[in-house]
Amino acid sequence: MNALTFSLKKDLKYTLNCTPLTPSNLANSTVTEIAAIPVQYGNSQLRADEFFDITGADTQNIFFKNTNNKLDYLGANMSSGTISVEGDVGAYLGFGLKLGTMHCFGNTEAFAACNMAGGLLKIDGNTGDFLGGASAGLRKGMCGGTVIVKGNAGDRVGDQMRRGFILIDGSVGDYCGSRMIAGTICVFGGVGKYAAFNMQRGTLLLTKSLQLHATMQDCGIHDLSFLSLLFKSFKQYDTKFSSIDTQRVQRFVGDIACNGNGEILVIVK
Repeated sequence: MNALTFSLKKDLKYTLNCTPLTPSNLANSTVTEIAAIPVQYGNSQLRADEFFDITGADTQNIFFKNTNNKLDYLGANMSSGTISVEGDVGAYLGFGLKLGTMHCFGNTEAFAACNMAGGLLKIDGNTGDFLGGASAGLRKGMCGGTVIVKGNAGDRVGDQMRRGFILIDGSVGDYCGSRMIAGTICVFGGVGKYAAFNMQRGTLLLTKSLQLHATMQDCGIHDLSFLSLLFKSFKQYDTKFSSIDTQRVQRFVGDIACNGNGEILVIVK
């Protein structure tokens, strides 16, 4: 059975909310039924086939083609199946993702993996601010699952994150791990200012030294045997972290300004 394919057929002036177009929402639907589904475009609701050529029949394997950064909320609240995206996408990719796998071959805007609870999200390009963070008005960021980013990420990665893994092969902006409650963020490239700001628990695993604010305490250099198991578990994701073979790190704890017990582990080469 061929994957259900949505090919964008027109330029978009406004953002298009793609929340309804997930495997869990479209299960057992025909192409005719899917074509008639209303999607939010700006302040209007129009049929899905106004924007997409729709082919294929396998609703548990969805493929988006000819995409651009006007497509928001792809994979929102998804709880089954797979979604593959050929190009760039807009904001809130994988918002509230519960189960299943998403793979974006391009770049994304802000709030990818926002409020994510489970599943796997892979981004081959770059992503914007608040990766794995909390959406406006909520106090819980990412609560589970795994995010893989092959490129760079913006500011506030993992803001208010509570569980799960974020692995970034590139660099990140400022305030990485801000207000973090738990979980693990791994960054292979450079890290901006104010990492772990107001961090309470959780782990930032880094490969490059960084400038830390005064309320992070240096606990010296340690050999942590559990890291070999952690890096071994990363091999399934084909990231740069799977090639690391050392257990030696410099450890920092904090943020003591908010009685935090989080940690930053910097690989010692």
